[in-house]
Amino acid sequence: MAALGRQVLDWHRLIPLTWSLIARQTTRPGEQKRTTAFLLRKLTMVSGGGGLGESPSVEPQKYAQEPEHRTGLTQCLLEKQRTAVEREKVVSSLLDMGFSDVHVNELLSIQPGTHPQQLLDIISELILLGLNPEPVCVALKKSPQLLKLPVMHMKKRSSYLRKLGLGEGKLKRVLYCCPEIFTMRQRDIESIVGVLKEKCLFTVKQVTEILHRCPCVLREDPGELEYKFQYAYFRMGIKHVDVVKTDFLQYSMTKTKERHVFLERLGRYQTPDKKGQTLVPNPLLKDILRVSEAEFLAKTACSSAEEFGVFKELLAREEEESEGRMADAGSPEEAGP
Repeated sequence: MAALGRQVLDWHRLIPLTWSLIARQTTRPGEQKRTTAFLLRKLTMVSGGGGLGESPSVEPQKYAQEPEHRTGLTQCLLEKQRTAVEREKVVSSLLDMGFSDVHVNELLSIQPGTHPQQLLDIISELILLGLNPEPVCVALKKSPQLLKLPVMHMKKRSSYLRKLGLGEGKLKRVLYCCPEIFTMRQRDIESIVGVLKEKCLFTVKQVTEILHRCPCVLREDPGELEYKFQYAYFRMGIKHVDVVKTDFLQYSMTKTKERHVFLERLGRYQTPDKKGQTLVPNPLLKDILRVSEAEFLAKTACSSAEEFGVFKELLAREEEESEGRMADAGSPEEAGP
């Protein structure tokens, strides 16, 4: 009986401790039943003569988050929030520049990974060059690599294009026909400009007009561009002002030679003399180069497509033979001692 009495007293002393542990260690309602069962087992051990000992935390380890994990999650959320805020600022700025909602959505979808501020900086440079929203969208959709350019490179190239006279709205045609003007090497642009100024002797204003009207010259080999001008000036008798006005430099040498030589052999075109005079009136350049082949044959050459086809084959053969003779003349064996 004495032993039974001591056991009852032990149970009464442990009841406050039990509920104290439950209140302190059970942080979730779903854990309370498991905790109560655990403590009852402990009390049974105590009633059997064992000690209560240290009670480990009953909270499962899977609910505990490491401090590093919480920090990384917080930083990720903050970064997303910051990007969203910047995106809203960029959208607002683009709308202020005159872009429509459709334009803005198109611009943001061209390169989804582009930072919003980078997008805004590139577009701002294009707007400062005199482009309107629509041409900007067209240019960036055609050449999305423009959005990857460093902003400082874009600023320097924009400054150089202004020096060439291609600001104030003149860049629209250039960027549409030759969007790589921002990505190509500056020395390549300078080489073309140098040929036009120093070899062909165009004025600064004429160079600006050529780049504006015939931006494809930027893709030309400098030597071939010089030869094209010489052919126009010496073989066809075309003056500088007419080369610019007729956009002569945009046409390929093959097309120009075929039509010009064909008219020559038909007696419908003559190279002017030193005074600029000819025995027959030469047709206008626009009637030679700007028209379709069918119109050229019907109205300018007054010839048939069959005759022109045979002539083009003969001319190509003549060109090959001429190039072969030039190559033989330049070889060491033919040069002699």
